[in-house]
Amino acid sequence: MSSRKAHKPRLAAMNATSCCAVNILWNWPLANQTFTQETIMRKFLSLVMIFTLSGIPSALAYEKTGHRVVGELAERHLTDAARAGVKAILGNASLAEVANWADEMKSNPDDYWRKANVFHYINVPAGQTFENTPRNPEGDVLSAYEEFVATLKSKNATLAEKQHALKFLVHIVGDMHQPLHYGHAEDHGGNRVKVMWFEEVTDLHSTWDIHLVDKEKLSFTEWSNFLDKASPDEIVAYQSATPLDWVHEGLKLRDEVYQVGDRNFSWGYVYKYRPVIRQQLLKGGMRLAGTLNAIFAE
Repeated sequence: MSSRKAHKPRLAAMNATSCCAVNILWNWPLANQTFTQETIMRKFLSLVMIFTLSGIPSALAYEKTGHRVVGELAERHLTDAARAGVKAILGNASLAEVANWADEMKSNPDDYWRKANVFHYINVPAGQTFENTPRNPEGDVLSAYEEFVATLKSKNATLAEKQHALKFLVHIVGDMHQPLHYGHAEDHGGNRVKVMWFEEVTDLHSTWDIHLVDKEKLSFTEWSNFLDKASPDEIVAYQSATPLDWVHEGLKLRDEVYQVGDRNFSWGYVYKYRPVIRQQLLKGGMRLAGTLNAIFAE
């Protein structure tokens, strides 16, 4: 579930302060200083403390967690045939490992990846239905899902084509269970809807991509362990829904999510939507498993 990262209003000031401190610490005193292994280690630990206390964000971001949860849950519910089919395509890589590949490839300068950005979402205007909204001729998340499923079923597709299709499919099934991937075009799926998250400025899309998941402070495996408790009947119900049903579910939830009130999100918002984000991640995992089980059963 991808989006721009949230930025703290005070980040620029802290960066400047921290950079100054780093420069002083690393370069003073230069005279008569012996750079032993012990000296370098002391400097390194001091730098770690500066970055930690200053609030500079870690290079490890939580927006990847939700997609990994969907991949991990799906892998736990594959049939033997699907597990073998996935392994034949991905080798030893797990579904969780490849779950963010489609986002990571957005940095690839090849023109394909600029055009492929539309595969992550569908824009439906407020007050309109999916059926009454003209489809993007360049594609959308539903047409991409159908295309990648067809590639994986094809006996003529190359291994490289199937690798591309499978890695993209794992990602967009997650996208299809994040309601703001059915957002309004004018605000870029909530990316331009500014809100406060525990007194820090962010946006509505990031709230659902990052903050609701991050607030639990769980790894993707912990998330998966907590969620992987659906009954057989519940799994059947989740998997019996069609991808078009997923779109309608997402649009219904999207309309609720756009009701931002005073835009000041705190514990009340977490309390309200924690069960929803848990269910969406669980549905995504079970439905990805159901999709792959059906593909490799043929």
